Amino acid sequence: MTILVTAASGQLGRLVVDALLERGAQPAEIVATARDTDTIAELSARGIRTAELDYDRPETIAAALDGVDRVLLISGSAPGARLQGHRNVIEAAKAAGVARLVYTSAPKATTAEGFPLAADHKATEEAIAAAGVPAVILRNNWYTENYVPDVTRAAETGVIASSAGDGRVASATRADFAEGAAAVLLRDDLVGETIELSGDTAWGYDELAAAAAEVIGRPVTYRRLSTEEHVAALEAVGVDAGTAAFVAGLDDAIRRGVLGDASPTLAELIGRPTTPLVDGLRAALARAETAA
Repeated sequence: MTILVTAASGQLGRLVVDALLERGAQPAEIVATARDTDTIAELSARGIRTAELDYDRPETIAAALDGVDRVLLISGSAPGARLQGHRNVIEAAKAAGVARLVYTSAPKATTAEGFPLAADHKATEEAIAAAGVPAVILRNNWYTENYVPDVTRAAETGVIASSAGDGRVASATRADFAEGAAAVLLRDDLVGETIELSGDTAWGYDELAAAAAEVIGRPVTYRRLSTEEHVAALEAVGVDAGTAAFVAGLDDAIRRGVLGDASPTLAELIGRPTTPLVDGLRAALARAETAA
């Protein structure tokens, strides 16, 4: 069995490759792909086949899929501009006759109203169904690492400001989600299923502030903003109006409960509890400081 991982140069893709190896996949059974293979040269040195795969260049997709049985399609990183690239991979997977396509989608992608990230994922899920490719949809909740900038700012200001209100987030770390994807890729069941994945526990922003305080060693408070105040604050520090509205829209979705459903499914897939918020933040902050 040969497993192809798209976007292997990205933060999630690299972790999926590591998780596959840790779960017993042989290097020769893995194909790691990226738009620029120089960015994954170290994987080649580990005996893993690497290949160019650019979502926007169908000829690279077809070539990379040669001899591949299972594909992990990691969603593109540009909301609003990634659907056609996803469709290119789906069409190539169908043409190649892959036995399974696993796609990293978003929470409640087909039912969440007003969620800025949902549209691309909903359309991609629909494209997978229309193509008839055997598939598993993994709807990943928020990455705990998304909050590293908030914790970094809190180290200076003592404040985490958000318009998420009393909304809750069932986050897990990238490593947790990567291990879940690897587990699904290596299993022989689950085809046809759409799986909502999350951390074991949902937390609110007061708890995020408390976790940040524990990590950085100073008091941190949560400042509740209205959507209008949030947009104005972002624009005041140079964020363009469109991006400010997008970010505030994410917080609005959190306030309305889109990310608040915790489930044991991810922990069951990976065979261990998901990483607690404070531990995930501490590790992510340490990595960020090392990389700086």
